[in-house]
Amino acid sequence: MGALGRVVLWLWLCALTRAAYKFWVPSTDFDAAANWSQNRTPCAGAAVEFPAHKVVSVLVREGHRVSDLLLPLDGELVLASGAGFSAADTSLDAGCSSGAPARFRDPDRFWWYDPLLWRPADATHGLFLVDAERVPCRHDDVVFPPDGSFRVGLGPAARPVRVRSVSALGRTLTRDEDLAALLASRAGRLRFHGPGALSVVPEACADPSGCVCGNAEVQPWICAALLQPRGGRCPPAACRDALRPEGQCCGLCGAIVSLTHGAGFDLEQYRARLLRAFLALPEYQGLQVAVSKVTRSPPLREAAGREEAATEIQVVVAEAGPAAGSSGRLARALAADVAEHGEALGILAATVRASGAPVGGGSAAGLAGPGAAALLALLALLALPGAALLLVLVLLRRAGRLRWRRRGEAAPAPAAAPLGFHNPVFEVAGSEEQVRGWDGPPGGRAWRPLTLPPPTRSPRRGPPARPRWRKPGAAATATSSTRCSRAPRPRPELRRFRCSPVGPGRRDPPARSARLQAKAPPGPIKVSCPAVGLGTTCFPPTPPRSQADGRGRPWLGGSRA
Repeated sequence: MGALGRVVLWLWLCALTRAAYKFWVPSTDFDAAANWSQNRTPCAGAAVEFPAHKVVSVLVREGHRVSDLLLPLDGELVLASGAGFSAADTSLDAGCSSGAPARFRDPDRFWWYDPLLWRPADATHGLFLVDAERVPCRHDDVVFPPDGSFRVGLGPAARPVRVRSVSALGRTLTRDEDLAALLASRAGRLRFHGPGALSVVPEACADPSGCVCGNAEVQPWICAALLQPRGGRCPPAACRDALRPEGQCCGLCGAIVSLTHGAGFDLEQYRARLLRAFLALPEYQGLQVAVSKVTRSPPLREAAGREEAATEIQVVVAEAGPAAGSSGRLARALAADVAEHGEALGILAATVRASGAPVGGGSAAGLAGPGAAALLALLALLALPGAALLLVLVLLRRAGRLRWRRRGEAAPAPAAAPLGFHNPVFEVAGSEEQVRGWDGPPGGRAWRPLTLPPPTRSPRRGPPARPRWRKPGAAATATSSTRCSRAPRPRPELRRFRCSPVGPGRRDPPARSARLQAKAPPGPIKVSCPAVGLGTTCFPPTPPRSQADGRGRPWLGGSRA
């Protein structure tokens, strides 16, 4: 087979396997302005410093005049044809008068998992890749600068990096043995570092519907490297309910069309159809579309065991321009195209999801029209009566003419005669006690509250004597006791009784108290006696028991009626 035949065979194999190339962008060239602390190459006659403890390979393409050159402990300077260094005493450039040395930036800042450091070979206007697919996938061919210096960190050692092939230092490596020999050499140590591992698996994607990228497991490292300049935080989205497609680190404004594909679906043909039939139209200018094959989540799988059920085609429509809402129109147009030509395209079904309305300037612009102004004026007129009524209520409340209570607060009870029996033993207030007694028989007088004055103690030592009651007309004893006398009656229907201590020299209660005491209630009456510290109980006397009881039990006197 001749040379032409081999070229044709290689092109046919590339088309059959649908190989994708990813190119490494950054370099460690001396003439790259991004590699210096002042974002420019050293001025003529400036001092140049390299990191002392960094291993780096630097390619010098031009000649430079420097006053000082501080080299690293381990590294290399690769001089291209016509390149070199010459000594100069002072700075000869008028724009470099600061005198600060030009420092070479850290060469270990470039990592494999940073999506910003890779460029796809088939970049087309209107198409883009999600963040996880911007990093080389397992079926991609990786290409490093063939005529430049570079340094790349392989990332964590949790999972080895697997690609289809690696092209570096003028060689294309497709076997792990050749790649391992390159990484172990001095040239490999100057260009590859980190705890991770790099391996090649010559496995091509032969499926016309595409292959899954396989970077889902390392997506956390991809997002961490992408968001490191922002402190690990995503920028705020310009719309409500932003979408986050599979493989994307942050939410975006647009729409997602999920296609359930069949055996006859061709991914590259569908991308070409999108570019030709949709993205070329004027109404869809400013939109970007990403088409890839992703793994469908288990709850969404329609049938177990079918390959097309485990994966789906994800079409992401992102709004890159100021026009809002065009992504939703394109997504609906794609769904209508599937409904009309889905059988010919090998698509079984389509599902559309769209983000919310834009925020910020888009919402403010929509409120600036005349209709919105009239609506605001009408709302203001309707709010005036309510505000006036609220002001009147507040003024009445402050004036004391309007009272309201909170929810759940009990209403005040209306004034009425007290009901029930009141026990003064459990409520002692000051020196007066009120006891409510029995109302008496029909037609008779009722017992009324008794007012107790402050009691007095016995003059003798020891505990106070027990209060005793005596019958009307009985002789006074020398011991201290308590007697009940009738208080002045302010009204005919109200009678009060006062309990006061009696002793030698005190006069007897009036005889009329016997008639009042004859109407004693049938039950006991408890009277609080603070002097004794305990309650004094007055029992309605029964003549047989009172005569037989030698303890001098107190009673009001009289007999039961």
